[in-house]
Amino acid sequence: MIELNFEAAKPFDGINELLMDVKHKLEQRINLAEYSDNVRPVTVPKVTVQRICLLVGLSDNGKRNMEDVAKVVVSKANFTYNASFFTKDNLKRVFSALIRLRYGKLDVAWESPSQLSKIIGYEIIRGHEILKNDEALDEWLTFNHARVGDKGVEIPALNLHIGTYDNGMDAYIDVNNRSISNTQMLIAGATGSGKTNLLTVLLQQLRMASVGTPYPVNFLLFDYKGEFSDAENAGWLDILETDESAILDPMERPLPFTPFKDFSNASENDVVIYASAMSRALVSIAVGDARISANMDERLCTAIENAYFDKKGKPITFDEILDNYRELLPEGKQDRTDSVTSILNQLCKVKLFEEEDKIDLLNDCYVINLGRCPKEGIYAKAVVYFVISKIYDVCEQLPPQVTNKERYGIRHFTIVDEAHYMLKFDNQPLQNLIKVGRSKGMSVILATQNMADFKTRKFDFFANVQYPMIMLQQSQNDAVLRDLFGVSGNALQELKNIVSILQKGELLIKDTSEDLLGLGSEKNYKKINVTHLI
Repeated sequence: MIELNFEAAKPFDGINELLMDVKHKLEQRINLAEYSDNVRPVTVPKVTVQRICLLVGLSDNGKRNMEDVAKVVVSKANFTYNASFFTKDNLKRVFSALIRLRYGKLDVAWESPSQLSKIIGYEIIRGHEILKNDEALDEWLTFNHARVGDKGVEIPALNLHIGTYDNGMDAYIDVNNRSISNTQMLIAGATGSGKTNLLTVLLQQLRMASVGTPYPVNFLLFDYKGEFSDAENAGWLDILETDESAILDPMERPLPFTPFKDFSNASENDVVIYASAMSRALVSIAVGDARISANMDERLCTAIENAYFDKKGKPITFDEILDNYRELLPEGKQDRTDSVTSILNQLCKVKLFEEEDKIDLLNDCYVINLGRCPKEGIYAKAVVYFVISKIYDVCEQLPPQVTNKERYGIRHFTIVDEAHYMLKFDNQPLQNLIKVGRSKGMSVILATQNMADFKTRKFDFFANVQYPMIMLQQSQNDAVLRDLFGVSGNALQELKNIVSILQKGELLIKDTSEDLLGLGSEKNYKKINVTHLI
């Protein structure tokens, strides 16, 4: 008996639009009538709705005919159903058995991916027609319960289908295989190279592979250009299995958490060490490599310490740091403005953060809109720095992420588009998150315009990531290409020629082994044509 090739099956055109009414009906039965500002309604993932409709369709014992199946129009896009669509809750054998039961007496070309795609699509449509009826939906929900938390459930394979190679073969990057060293990604591409589309493809694939499983991959995206936050691009969020409730705008209302650590149960020495790091960070955010005087630095450290001691270790605020700093100024000079008071005044003027945590940053998806912040200004830098610092602080408290013989579980991706604004100073929380996040299921995607941005005096980002991706460049850097791809002489010149003719939506990716991308080659890089998604 031929095994059904579910991995090659594609969805049909308009699948999400068709199922939207059932999705809304399911959400109405799950959600409360009202929610507070800091609690978001539950959204049922589209992939879950698709799977429910497929099960319902196959559960109906009505007559099938291949003439109706043939009318289903399979999508021409590159994307297939993710493997977890069929394997979740160990349902692959159930799907296979039900399909053969319903179509066993019909003339089916079982080896044809197109034929199987049409059958799956037809059954989803059947299930949708049944569940459109409120009574049928309620009856099905009452008597059918999905198993969750089953010890046998596998960690989803995050083998992301991002496009095709020049020879037409599908291009994948395997993010959570135990054979790779880490899960971080870097994207370097000039304006117009297709970075935003690539980011969307990566996130769409991560979400499609994991949403609806016990190990969903959530994300926090810093939206420097405001594109994902734009109401006209609401469809982008829909692709990522979230909605406009994910958007946080610090220029409109404070981000619903405190950026400062809680030292309620910590030692005094812990506060002193943290105060010193925070002092350096505040100055770096505002003035880069410039330095303040030793007296100002000492006062700022002491002001942070005193603010914590006054609150018995509870998280502090920028206003409290400023008040304590002024108290430490010489008598009669408390009202003067120096470099430190100028920095703190700016951060106090616009309240970027709440004074307590009101959301869980890791257990949901968020888009932080920085489109209204000056890119080189203190507000955007402070938001990115302190949010990443917060994520790392939370990460430190997490237990190690789950693993099995083949896969690491991944909890969360932090994505910084236009990351060059954050790589010009010693961003220690970002470096820490990259270096140690893997063990906690935390990963990072950084996107910037110039490949040279990722190799700074303070940190070599290329040396700490698994997947550096080079797109169309305004200028090339021989040293980066030489180190990144391990080439020199004629091979380096050949690589430079390839980079120079990259088109929008094309990228070069490092090929560290024959197994990494599934192809053997003497070259240690491959060109990928990224799927056009937005």
